[in-house]
Amino acid sequence: MVSVVQNVAVDCTDAYELALFWSKVTGRPLHPEDRPGSRETEVQLAEGPVLFFNQVPEGKTVKNRIHLCLRPETSRDQEVDRLLGLGATLLNDLRNPDGSGWAVLADPEGNEFCVLRSESDRAATAS
Repeated sequence: MVSVVQNVAVDCTDAYELALFWSKVTGRPLHPEDRPGSRETEVQLAEGPVLFFNQVPEGKTVKNRIHLCLRPETSRDQEVDRLLGLGATLLNDLRNPDGSGWAVLADPEGNEFCVLRSESDRAATAS
């Protein structure tokens, strides 16, 4: 017997608003029962676990011990620009001149996540 990961939980101060941000990031819908003011919300991913947002009274104070790494369908740099336009913040730019590397961003509540190279970016630097 094994366990299956059901969801990845994120504590936050506004569950609905943060779920909306991640819904735009992933292009996936919120749970149909989620509404503004909901203390618990979900982004229903196409595969794998659900992104679950749980409203808590305290704010984030230190670096995440776990974070999401995103592999975009477009180029890494285009995706970084798109996410910055959605409200993310660039925390650490670890992209290299040869096209390798990644970017560390934060969502609107300060939760860190990474944007990796897309498959096409990886293929271009492998040549």
